[in-house]
Amino acid sequence: MAVRAPLTERPPAGGGALVDFQGLAKSYGAVRALDGVDFSVAAGECVGVVGHNGAGKSTLMHVLNGGVTPDRGHLVVAGEEQQAYSAARAKALGLRCVFQELSLCPNLTVAENARVLQPSIRGFGWRRKAGRLIVDKLDEIFPGHGVSDSDLVQDLSIGRRQMVEIARAFTVTELPARVVILDEPTSSLDAHTAGQLLRYVRRSVATGIGCALISHILGEVLEACDRIIVMRDGKVVAADAARRLSRAKLVAAMGGVAGDDSRAEAHAAARERAEAPVRVSVRPPGQKDETRLVAHEGEIVGLAGLAGHGQTDCLLATFDAAMRPRAGATVHGPVAMVAGDRVSDGVFPQWSISRNIGVRSLKALRSGPLISPRLEDALADSWRQRIKIRTPDVSHPILSLSGGNQQKALFARALASDAHVVLMDDPMRGVDFGTKLEVYDLIRAEARAGRTFLWYTTETEELKNCDRAYIFRNGAIVAELERHELTEERVIHSSFGGSSP
Repeated sequence: MAVRAPLTERPPAGGGALVDFQGLAKSYGAVRALDGVDFSVAAGECVGVVGHNGAGKSTLMHVLNGGVTPDRGHLVVAGEEQQAYSAARAKALGLRCVFQELSLCPNLTVAENARVLQPSIRGFGWRRKAGRLIVDKLDEIFPGHGVSDSDLVQDLSIGRRQMVEIARAFTVTELPARVVILDEPTSSLDAHTAGQLLRYVRRSVATGIGCALISHILGEVLEACDRIIVMRDGKVVAADAARRLSRAKLVAAMGGVAGDDSRAEAHAAARERAEAPVRVSVRPPGQKDETRLVAHEGEIVGLAGLAGHGQTDCLLATFDAAMRPRAGATVHGPVAMVAGDRVSDGVFPQWSISRNIGVRSLKALRSGPLISPRLEDALADSWRQRIKIRTPDVSHPILSLSGGNQQKALFARALASDAHVVLMDDPMRGVDFGTKLEVYDLIRAEARAGRTFLWYTTETEELKNCDRAYIFRNGAIVAELERHELTEERVIHSSFGGSSP
């Protein structure tokens, strides 16, 4: 077990502590979300927070942001102990937060959303001022972003929405930005855009801003952070300077095991595509030539490239073709989809966990003309155990789960169904490293049993679980890479129009 380093062992890079929380505790009924947590961020420091789903990371960030009041603990911000700490007080003190569940108003434009966070922008021409503010920040963080200040947020892809949310958090007018909390900020960004963000974080930290970065992508935490804390079951179980940590040490501290890429290699090597029947043959909606995405029975096919370049549209076209005849697309067998944007496209927020899992399996849950609650609960409970959804009771509301556990429920919905083809739209958003390994194993086992998977992912590492991948650019397939060719360099090179080196 890794031993927690004393909190006095902080890098001296920045200066005094901007935030210093001691002994935080927060319970929700019998669940201890935080249990004696100490957390601090110094000026000019980026602190990483890692841990499995339900470890307490997001609750800690909500306390830091003033959205959750701890049951006990001392909260010191900018050297002053806070007695009535709230979201408004945190904002006035310069704390900004990019939440895992995006907080933009979908029916407003990008400029109007920027104005919501900056009330000092007012008077004649406020929309133009707000638009210039947010676009300038987008240009600074994400060159070539392709977002206009007049775009309605609901019309943007989830990746671009995340870019707007991040840029908004870093904008400054009369209110300062002293500490920026980034909760899974790259979960909907491709590798190129995520790299732009991490480089900007380092530039911001160099100016004296403090950052707290939550991420399940351990490589980016090690790259971007000065210090990393590991949480498990509401406690800090390890803390150290990033330079003294490694991926293996973080996984061990979280209580997990390192992944074994040889299993995916063996699966890919054993797959004989030529002998397997074709399950999917679809021409992407933006394809000008006759190139098609083809997937065989038992195959795991990746969709990759820069975010927002037609991968999701291709999945939706495939789903549509399974429902009704469609020119340019053939799908054999029923289809299920795992949405990446669980808030808009995934969970039914007013339903229980069991109803959310069972909704794709209604025929199997019938008892006479009605749905059997007993069968529905039994199905959900079996998948709760199989995929390790952290809840004491599947009859609880779906929103009682953490974001990562909600995503597990969406996986359970698809895999519990009769679908021959499973479409996955960047499905690992907010899922912790250990759970990812378990889900990867589950996907490979299902593929060996004959299920076909089309898997869009913005994480290049995840492509190693695919037999091959199609690279998209401007709505069309521009390259097809076998598994051994799926390096970050090859994917990015193909995404920008280069031929494979």
